[in-house]
Amino acid sequence: MQFHRWLFGLFVLIASAIASGAQVDLLIKNGTIIDGTGGARVAGDIAIKDGRVVAMGAVSGDATTTIDAKGQIVAPGFIDVHTHADTDLYRLPHAENFVRDGVTSIVVGNCGGSVLHPGEYFDHLKKNGVAINVATLIGHNSILREVKGDKAGELTVAQMTRAKGIVRQAMVEGAVGFSTGLIYTPGEFSSTEEIIELQKVAAGFGGIYATHMRSESGAVMDAIDEALRVGREAKCRVEISHFKLPHTIAMKLGSDSTLKKVLAARDAGEDVWLDQYPYTASSTTISTLLPDWVLEKGGDEARRILRDPAQLRKVLDEMKQNFEGSRTRKDMSYVVIASCRGFPTYAGLNLKQVAIARKQQATTKELLQTSDQPPDVTMEDQYRAAIDIYLAGGASCVFHTMDESEVETIMKCPIVSIASDSGVRQFGRDMPHPRGYGTNTRVLGRYVRERKVITLEDAVRKMTSQPAMVFGFKDRGTIKVGNWADVTIFDPEKVADMATFEQPHQYPVGIDAVIVNGNVVFEDGKMTDALPGVPLYGPGYVAK
Repeated sequence: MQFHRWLFGLFVLIASAIASGAQVDLLIKNGTIIDGTGGARVAGDIAIKDGRVVAMGAVSGDATTTIDAKGQIVAPGFIDVHTHADTDLYRLPHAENFVRDGVTSIVVGNCGGSVLHPGEYFDHLKKNGVAINVATLIGHNSILREVKGDKAGELTVAQMTRAKGIVRQAMVEGAVGFSTGLIYTPGEFSSTEEIIELQKVAAGFGGIYATHMRSESGAVMDAIDEALRVGREAKCRVEISHFKLPHTIAMKLGSDSTLKKVLAARDAGEDVWLDQYPYTASSTTISTLLPDWVLEKGGDEARRILRDPAQLRKVLDEMKQNFEGSRTRKDMSYVVIASCRGFPTYAGLNLKQVAIARKQQATTKELLQTSDQPPDVTMEDQYRAAIDIYLAGGASCVFHTMDESEVETIMKCPIVSIASDSGVRQFGRDMPHPRGYGTNTRVLGRYVRERKVITLEDAVRKMTSQPAMVFGFKDRGTIKVGNWADVTIFDPEKVADMATFEQPHQYPVGIDAVIVNGNVVFEDGKMTDALPGVPLYGPGYVAK
């Protein structure tokens, strides 16, 4: 407490010195400040020195650098708590698609996939530099692959002991919690009890439980119950990732049914939170189209099954029952290939188009330009296309399953934060989901300014103070004296996403400047090459 009183006193002295004419590193003048708390906007200046905000209001004095923010909103830097940037940052440390969307801090290690050694990861980022601040979760699937391989099977006592040790060490090295991806191997085969036991270790250090639930469609209510049970029994906060509801399920259950279940749990005392990306399509791997049993013993066995004619027939029959019977699908055009290792020309085509291309023996370009009547393809043709893609190395896909009304219903909920579920994008490569380029700007432009689903102040809160509070990022998420100077400046009348599903590689407009730890990383439409980001260590971190 004495240190904090001393630090506060120091900021008071600095603020007084600024008012009397002392020099600061950066002065943001004439802006309209939305501080991230959800409170009303105010006009004012912000002075920054040594990476922190040292004065606000009517600030006078000299500055090494001055930004005139007249007509602009000055907000805390956006915090994206659900990303898959992870080791992308080794190759692309400027994280340009995030920065241009106003993001200054991210959480990696989601959906059960992470680095196993956060200490080594953070050391690499500190040594080589990164433009934004980075926190990581420790991933369940990564742990399972390390201790038992990518296959089904209950952990032995020895394997559980080793898995707990990995979680414990990760928390000491700075992980913010534990994540699961329960539609992916091998975690999809794990029991709830196994997850609880591992989360208890993370919770012992104050770590959050972040989950890609076991179902986000037909069994979604049971999946929510499982996530809530983990939180209750491990005694921890819960973040349900990329909360969504396919339109077909919403019509059966009600568009707000899943929200009601979560909010009822909060009323009963559970500390549960949600995040969302503002799109009507999701993105994941093509392997999720296969029956679970195919993947139980790992990739090598799955490929053997799919190459065996008798087993393949069983797979095709089960896919028919799943998609044509249970889901009443007429075709697989809702599945669009984003990137495909074995067939790169398939990027941008849906599975029905892929099946047509295969029957025509056409390239992507020929298929898209032909005016001839395409050949008839069956659902089995489309299943076989998906299987062949899996056998050739797999693919990332975009799944168009949601409706705008469900997106808006979820966005209105006060416990929902905004997150992209994206990695670092290499501009022009493949056909990825547009959320990697325009998540925050889409909310600010489409859902705030155009559709008026939420207010600007609430949108900023969902991108800043709320994610900072849920994930325990101290001195970030709001603009106030003493906090780290992570700042995003944008034009509220122009800010908009430009990326589309058809043309995803487009940066947003209306973000005028992005500042990380007091350093300008983006201004006047271009990156500055500054790499001022730092690790955001979790509550169990023990410095070396």
